[in-house]
Amino acid sequence: MHAQPGHFYAVGIGPGSPDLLTVRAVRIIESADIILTPQAKGTNRSLALNAIEPYRHGQEVMCVNYPMQRNGNHTRERWSSVAGKVLEKLQQGKSVAMITIGDPLIFATTSYLLYGLADGLPKERIQLVPGISAFQIGASRFHDPLTLQEDRLTLMSATDLAAVEDALDHCETLVLYKTAGVINELLGILKQRGLLGASKLVSCAEQGDGELLMDGLENWQPGELNYMTTMIIRIGKRRWRGESGAT
Repeated sequence: MHAQPGHFYAVGIGPGSPDLLTVRAVRIIESADIILTPQAKGTNRSLALNAIEPYRHGQEVMCVNYPMQRNGNHTRERWSSVAGKVLEKLQQGKSVAMITIGDPLIFATTSYLLYGLADGLPKERIQLVPGISAFQIGASRFHDPLTLQEDRLTLMSATDLAAVEDALDHCETLVLYKTAGVINELLGILKQRGLLGASKLVSCAEQGDGELLMDGLENWQPGELNYMTTMIIRIGKRRWRGESGAT
């Protein structure tokens, strides 16, 4: 697959390491006319742009600053404005590839842009390329399966602590995104439930010296954590274990 004129591509590039991009992602990036990359407001660097450096060859780069805040109206307005600029490029016959860390449909800024493009661009001109998400790369480091047989895997944001407590009662494995801002509260909940030892934490996976991996949180004292911090809690209430014939 190669980027086509007038088409928009949402490309997941995984955790930030160039060798973890899919072949399709590389081909789209290499052939796109314009690379769109998000960066948090107040910064002048893009982790996503750094990750695709080996595959760029002088394409136009559009860097989009976005607010790191829970303000739905402000966020939608910002991405609606970006969608208008992208549509202009597409109408000129350019191909645009938006790169995003992880997967474009899992807690990604890409989703806001997709909503903004929906009214002005036919679905057949919008293509999505999946990427390795944070919980997948994290789980691979710990060598512990996320699910077996009928296990339920729940993926959610950690920002609603009441919802987190409810989820702990209704799944075998819980994956929490956006844990950095509520890490102390989460540790308190897990301690109360006796789950600190069953919890794993990954922050900035595949990002060199900034990477943090914690297998068990019983004796861990958290410091300042990067926004890209994910927790995996293996609750393990698997009814099938011990049943006759279970494998």
